[in-house]
Amino acid sequence: MVKAAISETAKKRQQLSGLIKQFWLESGGVYGYRKIHCDLKDISEGCGINRVHRLMKADGLKSQRGYRKPRAYVGIPNIVSTNTLERQFNPAQPNQRWVTDITYIRTHEGWLYLAVVIDLFSRLVVGWSMKSRMTTDLVLDALLMALWRRKPKCKVLIHSDQPIYES
Repeated sequence: MVKAAISETAKKRQQLSGLIKQFWLESGGVYGYRKIHCDLKDISEGCGINRVHRLMKADGLKSQRGYRKPRAYVGIPNIVSTNTLERQFNPAQPNQRWVTDITYIRTHEGWLYLAVVIDLFSRLVVGWSMKSRMTTDLVLDALLMALWRRKPKCKVLIHSDQPIYES
């Protein structure tokens, strides 16, 4: 049996598949067919976007999709605190008013939660804590660090806009 010669279309398809895979690997497996099509246009390799999509699908190359942001469980708060800060963001001296907040940071190993305590007088971070889970200890550690570093002599008003972890 005699093998048929490879057609020009098949040669072009193999060449395009090689370029597509090269661009996909150079992007770390992140690029999808749209960005790879732009890369092909940049090197003057003419082909349609749907062809790039078809070839990537045939080779099993997929773009890296977005990620889900972590959600905090928000139950019904037992006690709703009154707003004692009342938008007075300029105290007369240090260690009168502190504010707290939690944010989350995406890393290669997952999400990290960062709790910070800021003195409204100096606008400096006076305490912080970082953990892989959002627990009460996260905020308590940040508050303890602030108390340990500042050692306030009088009462401090601690304000949080999230009643989930108000203590």
